[in-house]
Amino acid sequence: MIPALFRIDPKDSTATALRDMAAGEAALGVTLSEPIGKGHKVAVKPIAAGEPVLKFGFPIGVATRDIAPGEHVHVHNVATALKGNGDYAFTPAAHADAAIEGPGFLGYRRANGRVGTRNEIWVIPTVGCVARTAQKIAERAEKLHGGKVDGVHAFPHPFGCSQLGDDLQGTRAILSALANHPNAGGVLIVGLGCENNQIKGMLEGIDHPNLRTLGAQMASDEVEEGLALVEELVAGAQAERTPAPLSELVLGVKCGGSDGFSGLTANPLVGRMADAVTAAGGTAILTEIPEIFGAEQLLMERAQDETVFDGIVELVNDFKAYFTRHGEPVSENPSPGNIAGGITTLEEKSLGAVQKAGHAIVTDVIPYGGRVRRKGLTLLEAPGNDAVSSTALAAAGATAILFTTGRGTPLGFPVPTIKIASNHDLATRKPGWIDFDAGQVLEDGMESAADALLDTIAAIASGRETAAERNGEREIAIWKRGVTL
Repeated sequence: MIPALFRIDPKDSTATALRDMAAGEAALGVTLSEPIGKGHKVAVKPIAAGEPVLKFGFPIGVATRDIAPGEHVHVHNVATALKGNGDYAFTPAAHADAAIEGPGFLGYRRANGRVGTRNEIWVIPTVGCVARTAQKIAERAEKLHGGKVDGVHAFPHPFGCSQLGDDLQGTRAILSALANHPNAGGVLIVGLGCENNQIKGMLEGIDHPNLRTLGAQMASDEVEEGLALVEELVAGAQAERTPAPLSELVLGVKCGGSDGFSGLTANPLVGRMADAVTAAGGTAILTEIPEIFGAEQLLMERAQDETVFDGIVELVNDFKAYFTRHGEPVSENPSPGNIAGGITTLEEKSLGAVQKAGHAIVTDVIPYGGRVRRKGLTLLEAPGNDAVSSTALAAAGATAILFTTGRGTPLGFPVPTIKIASNHDLATRKPGWIDFDAGQVLEDGMESAADALLDTIAAIASGRETAAERNGEREIAIWKRGVTL
C-alpha cells in the first residue's frame, strides 16, 4: 500500500504527498490544515521564519514565515537561499560501489573500438542556410536506402553564420562532435560555401572513416548530388550487431519538466543506472549545470582527485558568473511547470536532479562541445534547456539518453532518448511519449524497477525503437551565447 505522505530523510521537516489530500486528513503524525496536491510538500514539524526547510536531508530554502505542521510548504512561504559564486573545499566522501549488475546489448562495434546503438547515416548542415537542403536529402535517401541502415536523418539548425569567436566555435564543436558519433555509420556534411562555419574548419575536428562533404553553391543540383553521396555512405556503412558488455554503453542522463515525484522515483532510478554502467566500467554523462546549483557539493565530494574537484568548482562558478553577467539571479529556476508539479526552489530541484548521477565517482569535467575521454561519471558544460543539453550529451558521445520527466515532452534527439515518467498518471496519459513508468518504484520498490529499466535500456540499445524514434522526433539545438552579426 502506497502511503499518503512520504518523508525521504528522518531529518526532513517536509514530506511529499503521493496523492491529492484533503484538509483534515492525517498522516505521519500530522493533520492537514488545507488541501495538498499530489507531489506537493507538507510540513511535518514546526518550521520557524528564517529557518532552513529540509528535504532529502538538506536545506531546500528558507521559511519566509512560521510554518505549522500540516501546512502546505511551497513558494508562498519558502524562498531560495542561493547566492553567487561559492567557496568550496576538497573534502572527498566515502564511496560505495553499485550493487546491481546489468545485461549486455547488441551494438555496432566501430573501427576505433567504440560501440554504437544505431547504424544510421547522419546529414549535418554547417549552416542554417542549407538546413532544409539537408532535410530534403535525408528524406529522399530514407525512402531509397532506409532498409539498408537503421535510418537516414538530418539535423537542421539555424546557426553557422553571423557568429563570432567562442559562439562560432561552440557551433562548430557540437556539429563536429556529432559527426564523430559511433551511432553514425556514415556522415554527410552539407555546406553552403560562404558561411563562417566552413566545411574545411569542421573537418579539422572530424575523424569519421565514412565521411562525405557537399558544397551547395558549387553543385549543379545539390539534392541529387547529396543523394549520390548518401548512396556511397550507405554502401560503406554495412554492419552487423554483435554482443557488447554494459561497459561499452555511454549513458547521458537528463531531466525535463520535473515534478514533486522526480526526486523520489525517476531521478534516483536513473542514478541506479548510472551506478550500474560506471561500476561495470562504462560511462555516464551529467549536464544541466544550472540545475545542480545548491547541490554541487554532493558532486564535489565525489571528485576522483583534486584536479577534477577544481574543474567542477570552475565550471559551477563560471556558470553562475554567466547568469550574473546578464543581470539574472542564479536561482532563476524552477519553471512554471516545475512549480505546478510541487517543486519550490532551485535547491529542491537540484537535490532531486543530481540523483541521476547515482553515487558514481566524477572522473572528468569537459566543456560544451567536448567528447567523453574517461570511464566513470563525466560532468559536461551545458545549460538546463532540454534540447540544448540533450544535444550536448549526444555530441559528447552518449549512445543513449535517459530522460526523466514529470510533465512530459515529445522531443527526441540524435541518439535513442528513453523517456522515463516520474508518475503513473503521466505514463498512462501519454503512452505515445513515454518508454518507462518510474511510478512503479513506489509500488514495487527500487530494486524491481531498476531491473526492469536495465532490461528496457538493453533492448533499446539493441535496436528496439523508443517512443520518440517511432514518432520521428529527432532534433538538435545549439547553445547561442554571443553576438549575431
